[in-house]
Amino acid sequence: MLYAMEEFPQLLEVVDRGFGNPANVEIALDYLRKSHGVERTKELAREHTDRAVKAIESLPYSDDKDVLTSRRALVDITERVITRTK
Repeated sequence: MLYAMEEFPQLLEVVDRGFGNPANVEIALDYLRKSHGVERTKELAREHTDRAVKAIESLPYSDDKDVLTSRRALVDITERVITRTK
């Protein structure tokens, strides 16, 4: 929504009116669809995911099975968060 507002400042007026009126919801969704907000948000999420994975991988080495399993789970969670559809 914030990225969409950068592209379409008039969206702020719609948000300020609230979403109790279904017409405002449709107007806001229309602006969101027209904007690059979703793509920019996905790009930002990917950047943060990559940074998180690098941080996990930079932790001191351990051959402990539980540590290895936990690290793999952390990496899996970061990937799952940005690839989920719901």
